Amino acid sequence: MNALVALCHFCELHGPRTLFCTEALHPPSPSPSSQAGAPVPGDRDRDGDREGEGLTMRANSSATQRGEMCDGCRSLPASHPGFMSIDDETGIRFLSHQHPRQPQLFSVVRQACVRSLSCEVCPGREGPIFFGDEQHGFVFSHTFFIKDSLARGFQRWYSIVMVAMDRIYLINSWPFLLRHLRLTIQSLQSTALKVFDNEQGVCPQRAVRMNSVFSPAVFPHQRSGNAARSLTSLTQHPNLWASLHSSFSWLLKACGSRLTEKLLEGAPTEDTLVLIERQTEQEEEMSCWEGAEGGAAKSQRHQSESELGHDFLYDDAKLDELPGPKFRSLRHLRQVLGAAEFRQLVWHVLMGNQVIWRGADPGLIQSAFTVLKSLLPVGCVRSVPYSAQYEEAYKCNFLGLSPDVPIPTHVSSSEFSVLVDVTSEKSCQISAMGEDDISSLYQYTISSANTQPTDRGPTLLNKLEVALSNENLSVEVVSHCLLCLKEEWMNKVKVLFKFSKVDGRGREDTQKVLALLGATGPGEEDNVRLLKFWMTGLSKTYKSHLMTAVPSHTDPLKG
Repeated sequence: MNALVALCHFCELHGPRTLFCTEALHPPSPSPSSQAGAPVPGDRDRDGDREGEGLTMRANSSATQRGEMCDGCRSLPASHPGFMSIDDETGIRFLSHQHPRQPQLFSVVRQACVRSLSCEVCPGREGPIFFGDEQHGFVFSHTFFIKDSLARGFQRWYSIVMVAMDRIYLINSWPFLLRHLRLTIQSLQSTALKVFDNEQGVCPQRAVRMNSVFSPAVFPHQRSGNAARSLTSLTQHPNLWASLHSSFSWLLKACGSRLTEKLLEGAPTEDTLVLIERQTEQEEEMSCWEGAEGGAAKSQRHQSESELGHDFLYDDAKLDELPGPKFRSLRHLRQVLGAAEFRQLVWHVLMGNQVIWRGADPGLIQSAFTVLKSLLPVGCVRSVPYSAQYEEAYKCNFLGLSPDVPIPTHVSSSEFSVLVDVTSEKSCQISAMGEDDISSLYQYTISSANTQPTDRGPTLLNKLEVALSNENLSVEVVSHCLLCLKEEWMNKVKVLFKFSKVDGRGREDTQKVLALLGATGPGEEDNVRLLKFWMTGLSKTYKSHLMTAVPSHTDPLKG
């Protein structure tokens, strides 16, 4: 991410000042001559000259302002080389010093510093705010106070700013930046508060000031010359600037990698939107764990998630990697279970009921879930591939269990669940049998307390069975047929959601819309249940778009 993070301070003597700045330097693109294998003479020398020129600029700038700088305005001495971290994956260098390395950025950061601590503040003077323009860049600023027993009002004013030229990217990163900057700010405030309490316990400054003679002319110097204390003095943190360098470098790296551009051909489908939303949520959660507790906590968290099986979708590409026999397609599953049992199982899947497979072969159960999940939109899938204990229906609608896990009574007697018990045939040796012999290797017993007929609908299931029973259609053609059916019914779901949830129409009008959508007639009850279940799988993006859209003033049904 082409951005820069800076810590700023409002000095009582000199006004807004930049204390600490971290910037990312991307590796230069290889030149044609270097790509051909011929080294360009003097390149390393010129790079060294540029770096030396930048350091000289910074040193000269510090020298001209040395007379105007106090302890509160200074972070690192002019002789300090600064801090540098290198990202091994991308080769990006993160450099930290008091001022930016590049002269062009010096004025940009200076302006952002002045505006963040003067005119661009939120109510209460503490909190986040966004400002900027195309010429000087856009700024995300978070102002805050640090306790100081020698300051006016017993506190000093600081801000952390992130400067970038990409306005949309910065705005989209607002929740991420706010969450992690607050962690850094709270750490600084809590450390400074302990120092403040200790100093007040030794010498309460409020009583000293009330008993001293007030002189406006020498007020800043009446506190033993400590009118401007450094942040290191306020926090008593010996490695404060190295810690801030690590925090700012991680923030630049994480913020740059959390959002990626995707090339979409045509309008994105609901499955694509849901997958993007889930990926974003997972990356934000991973970044939060990385920043808060480090890599050990991250690996421990991923291990626990894999044990519980709380992955939303099983990767279809890994289906061939599963050991042992497995289901290859919906047609294969139908051939193994039988037409009647297959229809009963798929009916429960489409209705949103909990589908439980219990057996000793996790690979077989996972392959069955991979095949069955293709029937639903991505947003309707909540899967626990294999578990040693029962999980409630609100957590998952696909649940794999080991053979010795008992099913609770309220589940086995419920019409909203179906159980598939997989038992192995002892007379058959798995190693000697092929994938086509799954029906010989295992017995499948399907049980459910549901008393409703499953042979009427929904319409999608009726059309799918026609395609599966047609042996002239290949598995790939059936797969595309299923994709078209899902898109057709997802469009009907969108219409019904807009009409019933957003517009708030009555039952009579909703019935007319169902007739227009072709959801009435034979299997109408199943069609309505399917539409309502699939409505829960709509993406947050689509729902928020409809909720914020201007409602129509015309009524096509009544007009």
